[in-house]
Amino acid sequence: MTRPALPSNSVPAVDFAGVTKRFGAVTANDGVSFAIQRGAIHGIIGENGAGKSTLMSILYGFYQADAGTIRLNGEVARIRTSHEAIAQGIGMVHQHFMLVDAFTVLENIVLGVEGGALLGAGLDKARARLADLGRDYGLEVDPDARVGELPVGVQQRVEILKTLYRGAEIMILDEPTAVLTLQEVDGLFRTLLRLRDEGKTVIIVTHKLREIMDLTDAVTVMRAGKVVAERATAETTAAELAELMVGRKLEPPRRAAATPGPVVLSVEELSLRDARGVALLDGIGFSVRRGEILGIAGVSGNGQTELLEVLAGLRAPSRGRILFEGEDLALIHRPDLPARLRRKGIAHVPEDRHGAGMVMPFSAQENAVLGYQGDAALGPGPMLLPAKLLERCRRFMAKFDVRPADPALRASLFSGGNQQKLVLAREIDRDPELLLIGQPTRGVDIGAIEFIHGQLLALRAAGKALIVVSTELEEILALADRILVMCAGRITGELAAGEADEAKIGLMMAGMAA
Repeated sequence: MTRPALPSNSVPAVDFAGVTKRFGAVTANDGVSFAIQRGAIHGIIGENGAGKSTLMSILYGFYQADAGTIRLNGEVARIRTSHEAIAQGIGMVHQHFMLVDAFTVLENIVLGVEGGALLGAGLDKARARLADLGRDYGLEVDPDARVGELPVGVQQRVEILKTLYRGAEIMILDEPTAVLTLQEVDGLFRTLLRLRDEGKTVIIVTHKLREIMDLTDAVTVMRAGKVVAERATAETTAAELAELMVGRKLEPPRRAAATPGPVVLSVEELSLRDARGVALLDGIGFSVRRGEILGIAGVSGNGQTELLEVLAGLRAPSRGRILFEGEDLALIHRPDLPARLRRKGIAHVPEDRHGAGMVMPFSAQENAVLGYQGDAALGPGPMLLPAKLLERCRRFMAKFDVRPADPALRASLFSGGNQQKLVLAREIDRDPELLLIGQPTRGVDIGAIEFIHGQLLALRAAGKALIVVSTELEEILALADRILVMCAGRITGELAAGEADEAKIGLMMAGMAA
């Protein structure tokens, strides 16, 4: 990929000087100083909790720095709110989109900048402007479509269009590819390159080093709230960046040959239809054995989520049988079904940790017992002893290196990777016979990925059965002993780990034989 040279003597688009931010005893940013050149794609990487998102939240006006200054195009900027950031040409596309599902695309675009009490003329003007932006940047989208009915990749287009409509010259994207298909990632990259070539400045916060190497012009590495390195992308390697992020050489977990034991779970002709009669799962059948990781690959939205939900008791199938250790589970939906399955030894780490894995306003110690609050060890009857909650959470945090190690901190204030570690600790601590896990390392840094993969392989070595759903083919290939591929609610292929590669899996993901 040929990139135009950046003028080394130009005034930076953004210049951080000694930016510090504390949350109580935790220092999230510690004297952060670096510059981002105009007309560049600049990557910011680091482990979960390194301070990347906090810094971007300061730039976008969500937080106020305790010390330091920010200059925009050479001028000291005072950014107290996101409205002030937008007024100064800064836009942000969040990892969890800030859209109103019930509104149309056009209504989301103009929300907050309607242009007066009489909406008609403003909407007509916005519709024309939206069409121009879509055509100019390859982001065409139906302005009258209801956002909640759009695929994730199209919703991201709406977020980008929203920032462009507001006149953003500096665009921040937080984990922009975390929920996209491979094809959607390619489309996003083309859009970002076009924005850069037109002189806009793009800041990407990501954990994916391949994306940094493929897309960015420069990269800043943060660790423990500080800048530890700055590199021109052309002058570094993914291996060097990985080592700078975690402060040590990374060693992938050793994966011994599988020695599968007896069948733990058997699924026969499993089907699920929604309220409209649309088949979400169609005749699914498979088994998983002790000491085995069964990987399920596929483009997001092809039934993998629904499959895990049925197996975890969150949905009742339309038909089919599920046998767990020889017992027919006879899954009839009832409120206590997930709890009953947990007691039988089935643990579940959901794909959406915010929506289904945690209660974000709750503290870490409260989240550490969700689903297991009836344990006798936590207190007599319905009473939970605070000391027991604290003890359990501290143990989880120590074992899974959750940062900061503050059981009283709200879940929403932890980084995504540390939230994921806390959910994993809660489920693995029960020593389940079967672990269902969706997107185990979504939004997780490279050091945490190494740790999480090691934990899953340790469960496998202990004779447990695991079903891992991931849209990351590298992850499936690194973990799975057998791989099932799903497309349109059906299993379109099965491969042993030694036979699998990305090309074969990719064909099956598209519904074609490899």
